[in-house]
Amino acid sequence: FRMVMVVALVATLCEAGCEYEAIFNFGDSNSDTGGFWSVFPEAPPPNGMTYFKHPVGRACDGRLIVDFIAERIGIPFVSPYLMSIGSDYRHGANFATLASTVRLPQTSLFVSGLSPFALPIQVNQLKHFKAQVENLYSQGSTNLPAPDIFGKSLYTFYIGQNDFTSDLAKNGINRVKEILPQDLYALGGRAFFVLNLAPIGCYPSFLVELPHGDKDIDEFGCLISYNNAVDEYNDMLRDALNQTRQQLSDAKVIYVDSHRALLELFRHPTSHGLKYGTIACCGNGGGRYNFNPQVFCGNTKFINGQNLTASACDDPENYVSWDGVHTTEAANKIIVDAIFSGDFTDPPFEIQCS
Repeated sequence: FRMVMVVALVATLCEAGCEYEAIFNFGDSNSDTGGFWSVFPEAPPPNGMTYFKHPVGRACDGRLIVDFIAERIGIPFVSPYLMSIGSDYRHGANFATLASTVRLPQTSLFVSGLSPFALPIQVNQLKHFKAQVENLYSQGSTNLPAPDIFGKSLYTFYIGQNDFTSDLAKNGINRVKEILPQDLYALGGRAFFVLNLAPIGCYPSFLVELPHGDKDIDEFGCLISYNNAVDEYNDMLRDALNQTRQQLSDAKVIYVDSHRALLELFRHPTSHGLKYGTIACCGNGGGRYNFNPQVFCGNTKFINGQNLTASACDDPENYVSWDGVHTTEAANKIIVDAIFSGDFTDPPFEIQCS
């Protein structure tokens, strides 16, 4: 598990001129940089405590994987498409929203808890974005990219976890396979970076909420059956992307094995400078997982005659799990370092800078 440290500052990368000038991201809360919280109430503190020092719409104490990828390319953090104030889209847009799925949800957010901005909606938003760029750029808009940006961008995907936990994994895979060649390629996309599904059997939230027996727990404290199911999902995703790659011979279709990098962190946190694997930094209840499904990170609820608060630990840099569902900034950085080491992408992928 080789870790490659960032060898240049973002400013240096910008001066070098990397091959990708923008990121267009599609996903759920694992890569949402503020889209969901631009539409619904602000994410409460302590989210954002490590890097930004205040909540910035990320379900994390700091930067996400997509943020670290942006730093590697040498561009600013990508603005959420749904954020109407303060956005700068010269280096792409982030269409991800918390609780998004690959398939369209069949009920409302207030019934199912799933975002209305599923992957097909996010792709339609990109189509609208491109049309607006073509119309407004020539009029002198200062916060939009040039119309040729779409062929110079990295299209990143980190989505499917909510489909999987809703038992829709197989259909989700098919939808990813359909969308990549039919829609984004037609819009000019030539580089697709698809992260696979995380080992949810190691997440504190699922260890608390999913039914299981002692025999279903492996030596690292993770759920065997659920992680095996994730492996099957990821195998299907890899196969689907292989087929897509054959169809689009002039495009880069990259399968990103972020699952393997994260699984290594959960299993051997101390080997990578961390201390705690399957215990949440921000949660309530302590114990093996520090996760209470009734009180989520940053919230206080009156339950059984007492106020319960899900507060953050003092050292999130020592944890893999931020809130039982999402990873910490520290874990995200290690994952991105692993991805760009070259051993975690199929085919091998690197950022070229001149």
